[in-house]
Amino acid sequence: MTPIRYGIVGSGWRSGAFVRIAQRLDDRFTVAGVVTRSAQRAAAIETEWRTRAFGSVDQLLAAGRLDFVITSVPHTVTPSVIRELVARKTVVLAETPPAGDLESLRELWNDVGASGLVQVAEQYPFSPGNVARRAVIAASVLGTPTWAQVSSTQQYHAVALLRSMLGIGFESARVSARSFRLPVVDPQSRAGWSDHLDPVELTSTLATIDFGQAVGVYDYTDNHVRNPVRSNRMLVRGTHGELVDDHVARLAKPRAPLASSLHRWQTGEYLNFEQRDLYNISFEGEVVYENPYFGAGLSDEDIAVATLLEQTGAFSRGEGGPPYPLGEAAQDQLIALAISRSAHTGETVTTGQEAWAPEPTITSAE
Repeated sequence: MTPIRYGIVGSGWRSGAFVRIAQRLDDRFTVAGVVTRSAQRAAAIETEWRTRAFGSVDQLLAAGRLDFVITSVPHTVTPSVIRELVARKTVVLAETPPAGDLESLRELWNDVGASGLVQVAEQYPFSPGNVARRAVIAASVLGTPTWAQVSSTQQYHAVALLRSMLGIGFESARVSARSFRLPVVDPQSRAGWSDHLDPVELTSTLATIDFGQAVGVYDYTDNHVRNPVRSNRMLVRGTHGELVDDHVARLAKPRAPLASSLHRWQTGEYLNFEQRDLYNISFEGEVVYENPYFGAGLSDEDIAVATLLEQTGAFSRGEGGPPYPLGEAAQDQLIALAISRSAHTGETVTTGQEAWAPEPTITSAE
């Protein structure tokens, strides 16, 4: 297969991840170039990332065929860059969130939603562990899922996981949230490790999202994703069982409770002399996830992003469906904004049907 070729608008920390994946998987991906407004940053990009730097979107698009363009800029700028690329009939993979507030989100959908060109880089549903968990849920091991709790990542990312695990689409939701300022050590950031153990006050937010037939629970502490003393937790409860992280308890038949676990097959451990890598994830003797990039030594995060890049490339070439359309990301952000508003006001916030919700399918009786 011809490598998927994409450009990037923006030159920050997140852009570096898209460049790194292309370098590690150069048989699958090619970065055509990066758009940055700073001449100094352009020089650094060409030296450090070994890719071309451009001063504008038009220069990037004129440099050769692209399957899509990634927007990796602040959310205040993202909508205008998306509009600029859609106006040029270019498939877009927009970083999260696609817009920072509800008014901007509605305006963006009104302007570009009908184009079908905009996908969003919501990678967490594509993470190997979450794909494996969804496979277990889809096999009705838990019965019908009715409750999910995510305590790992923030805002729209967590909402995306909750909706994914519960099979929720664009249903209305009643959101009730509270925030608390509590002391906790904060030993790591994007800049690296800290050398002190002094607790600092961070905000913890707890929210319930009532979808009617199912409930999502949001539990997040500032910088949770980088804090080693705050574990990542995933709980999904169904009518006949529950999944807690990688462990499943269920009632398969009367008087027969069963316990099972998802098993990660990792190479490079103990007396396995291969490089450290994820091979597959299995459940009760069946493979429920197989790493398509085995041999590259990618982290779960990079596997998820690479999967999203590959699916966006296939979508652009007419070889696959949309991996995470703008409407899905808009729904995630709608609920995330409701959580923030409820936590701020103390009131329950009800979300309604927005323009990005698909029209209900009506089947006529013959």
